[in-house]
Amino acid sequence: MRDIRLWSLSFAVLAFASSAVLSPQALGQGTTLEPNVFRAIAREQNPIVVAIKTTTWLDAATAAEDAEWYERFFGRVFPRGPQLRREAASGILISPDGDILTNDHVIADVDVIEVRLLGQDTTPYRAIIVGRDPVSDSAVIRLVGGPSNLPVAALGDSDSLETGDWVMAIGNPYQLGHSVTVGVVSFVGRSFEIGEGRWQKLIQTDASINPGNSGGPLLNARGEVIGISLATLADGFGDTMGIGFAIPINRVKAVLPALRAGRLVRGSIGVSLRHATLTNHDATALGLPGPGGILITAVARGSSADAAGFQPGDVIVEFQGAPVAAADDVLMSVSSTTPGVRASAIVIRDGRRHTIDVTVERLAMPHSHRTHQGSDDPRRFGLTLTDLDSGPPGAAEGPIVEHVAGGSAAAMAGIEERDIIRKINQHTVRTAAEAQRELQRLPIGRTAFLLISREGEDRIVEMDTE
Repeated sequence: MRDIRLWSLSFAVLAFASSAVLSPQALGQGTTLEPNVFRAIAREQNPIVVAIKTTTWLDAATAAEDAEWYERFFGRVFPRGPQLRREAASGILISPDGDILTNDHVIADVDVIEVRLLGQDTTPYRAIIVGRDPVSDSAVIRLVGGPSNLPVAALGDSDSLETGDWVMAIGNPYQLGHSVTVGVVSFVGRSFEIGEGRWQKLIQTDASINPGNSGGPLLNARGEVIGISLATLADGFGDTMGIGFAIPINRVKAVLPALRAGRLVRGSIGVSLRHATLTNHDATALGLPGPGGILITAVARGSSADAAGFQPGDVIVEFQGAPVAAADDVLMSVSSTTPGVRASAIVIRDGRRHTIDVTVERLAMPHSHRTHQGSDDPRRFGLTLTDLDSGPPGAAEGPIVEHVAGGSAAAMAGIEERDIIRKINQHTVRTAAEAQRELQRLPIGRTAFLLISREGEDRIVEMDTE
């Protein structure tokens, strides 16, 4: 059993990058690489990589669905109630003032995005989503209040790649910190399903892509970013199999200006396509004159394709004057066409060729209204507090912990339900409102010390405020 893993791993810190120039001798065929080539790439390009941490608040219903899945898989009970999900991945700096390129799946539907830079500046910066593109699984986020003189990645030409070319990945797999892996391009243009019904031609490599690498760069021997690390092939136990995939950078560069402006618009016609190209056997079964083309498996009711007369069973052999060899040819052509434009397709139906003109409509893009929770959002600690009813004489004063969200800062600090919070960083709190005010004042990236009372015994706990 095998599965595909998109690598934005919970609690994994990631980073990626590199940029150096090989000598003509090192780049020539049949020559030996100079010994310092990869060292130079790693040293020069590490700074263009950032670590991304995301936090998502799961309501009780969503958390219960996740818990049921984990319980079936792992065979042990998981907590119910609202939960915080924290994940980490990587990003690539593309502007001096903090625009960052990463995967769309890394930041989709999250509540908070935090970014750390490489080097002496360990400040966790907040980031906001600028533009998203699930079609290419790319996104741009922007630092809030970050430095204005950041290093910038050099974006290369992924169309120039050939099988056997040297590539390097730099990341923070398994929270190990910046790590370098080197390999070659194993295949150019490997078809890969990045989402339900969304296929894309990716770079396949044997440079190790591990949990936490999503959004990081794959680099060529000149230190240019030629791909964005996306996924790895894994077995049914989650063990990686040494086969990684990256999004070709040219596909992302085509939409990057619109992403950075937050104005990306994609086209759609409303058809579902069979991924595999038709073979001789398929052609015989469908009564086609020969192999080739892509089969339409469904037409959305009320879509522009429906209005134009496309039917399930039609085989698209040409779109916009170009022959169709793969489903990706149609999907990318349609998605990159401006809505309102008339497109022409040639299909084979009942053994005859038909020309169908269709008006491209606007693809419904996901909109995230999240990721705007500020550092003053009390939910970020995962604590639900309530005022303590009058207790016996001498009982501890302070708000009582009613619920601790799984995966939250409070849970990792060891705070439990029924604990009484007495002080937060030396500030005495007597009510839930006072405690929330003190929590909101806590700066990100520092440790908070809480005095709690549990079963009549006081103790100090340390809580991470990230």
